[in-house]
Amino acid sequence: MPRYTPAEIEARWQAAWTENEVFKAVRDADKPKYYVLEMFPYPSGRIHMGHVRNYTMGDVIARYKIATGHNVLHPMGWDAFGMPAENAAMAIGGHPADWTYSNIADMKEQMKPLGLSIDWSRELATCHPGYYGQQQALFLDFLEAGLVYRKNAIVNWDPVDMTVLANEQVEAGRGWRSGALVERRELTQWFFKISDYSEELLEALDSLDNWPAKVKLMQANWIGKSRGLQFAFSTVDAPDGHEKIEVYTTRPDTLLGASFVGISPDHPLAKVLERDNEDVAAFVADCRKGGTTEEAIETAEKLGFDTGIRVRHPFDTAHELPVYIANFILMDYGTGAIFGCPAHDERDFEFATKYGLPIISTYLPSEDADEELTEAYVPPKTDKVFYNRGFAGDQWQTGLEGIDAAITFCEANGVGQGVTKFRLRDWGLSRQRYWGCPIPVVHCDGCGVVPEKKENLPVELPYDVSFDVPGNPLDRHPTWRDCACPACGADAKRETDTMDTFVDSSWYFARFTAPRADTPTIAEDAAYWMNVDQYIGGGACDSPSALCPLFRPRDADHRTFAQICARTL
Repeated sequence: MPRYTPAEIEARWQAAWTENEVFKAVRDADKPKYYVLEMFPYPSGRIHMGHVRNYTMGDVIARYKIATGHNVLHPMGWDAFGMPAENAAMAIGGHPADWTYSNIADMKEQMKPLGLSIDWSRELATCHPGYYGQQQALFLDFLEAGLVYRKNAIVNWDPVDMTVLANEQVEAGRGWRSGALVERRELTQWFFKISDYSEELLEALDSLDNWPAKVKLMQANWIGKSRGLQFAFSTVDAPDGHEKIEVYTTRPDTLLGASFVGISPDHPLAKVLERDNEDVAAFVADCRKGGTTEEAIETAEKLGFDTGIRVRHPFDTAHELPVYIANFILMDYGTGAIFGCPAHDERDFEFATKYGLPIISTYLPSEDADEELTEAYVPPKTDKVFYNRGFAGDQWQTGLEGIDAAITFCEANGVGQGVTKFRLRDWGLSRQRYWGCPIPVVHCDGCGVVPEKKENLPVELPYDVSFDVPGNPLDRHPTWRDCACPACGADAKRETDTMDTFVDSSWYFARFTAPRADTPTIAEDAAYWMNVDQYIGGGACDSPSALCPLFRPRDADHRTFAQICARTL
């Protein structure tokens, strides 16, 4: 039997596979298709064993399906935009594009000897104008459909990378790349309106039979559907125009345990007080040094500022509660204001203990339980509890029953309205950096914000930029920003923000079905190859990959995204 010599045998057979295009995927109506997709790599310059493991699993599946008569699509690409390339340019000189394409060539050379069953004819890189030009076309379609908009928002700001970070890019209060402590800033940002699809996305999770339970649970929690009560407290001694403070609560059954009202440092009332009170201004400025993620909020010390304003309890207007500005309340969830019930919320308990506020229980585990609590009593909502200060429903009922009864009671007595809310926020996609997909809009003094014409796509990044000073090189480029308004022809300025890299990686599965098309994909190719039959990714990327785009679970299942791509241009 001949000796197995990998250097000789592997090279010979790999050359034969390449020559005969064994792994090239072509539509064939006579064969069942099978689409194997791995999480595509960031071109850092060297592959490691994690890459080998990931792509070997895909290779085994692809070869098995080929052997069983399937028509297999097994593509490869590069998640090639992002801060590391800019950081490298600043650290060692050179250009992000040169650094990136050199790394792609090196990694491809390292991967080739593995003999993976990859269709290299479909190779793509998200930093190539052929890819991001189609992404810009999608952006314009979404903008026309009302699914993209621009507004001021409180964001996570990395003071070292000098860019906005998504919540998933903040780890332990620090930027995931720079390690710098994240700050809160208010900036004008572009958003995808994914919150319009909260209910649909949540329902669609039930149809994902073969998805890991952990990922489905993460997505369900991230969408975060809740039923609660929205109502207003009347204020005492508040500035003009702030006669009421609107709050949203998921636990209206605890209203008789309220001991304070808290507002976000970015609440309109806090901003009014900030203008005229140096102490308030100093406090909110300190609050804004932290990140906007739930992790950052929950782990930070709970701090408050007593505004001196009071509110009247809706059930007893003679009973007044203090109004605090609190560092753990976010403006972009609910109304940016809450009432605190320390007896039944760990965060409120910590806050009330720190500031000497009353801790009033509204339900207990039993009728003879001690009302003086040493820690917050927070049983599951499905548990039956004894309502010692209930106002609706039975004395013994579950938390869920108590919530429903409280909403019904409050609505009947004119105290607010029951509403359903979601934790899912719209996707902020603006990043203040060079090495990303340019946002295809211009700013015209006469017309305002104007979408670029599709025939002018791609809006390409300029090559002649420098990284000798911090910040976005596009802001200081001598000519790139200057353009004609697509609507009136007058002098205008290009948008210098670029798109979050998670936008690039949210639709590559669809682009692989027709990677050289003049549209994001081709309807016939998408109809044949979609859905992805087997996706393989590393655990380290489960959270951002599964949570950030949220196009994947719904649209990979129903082909919606690919069909939108096919209609573009």
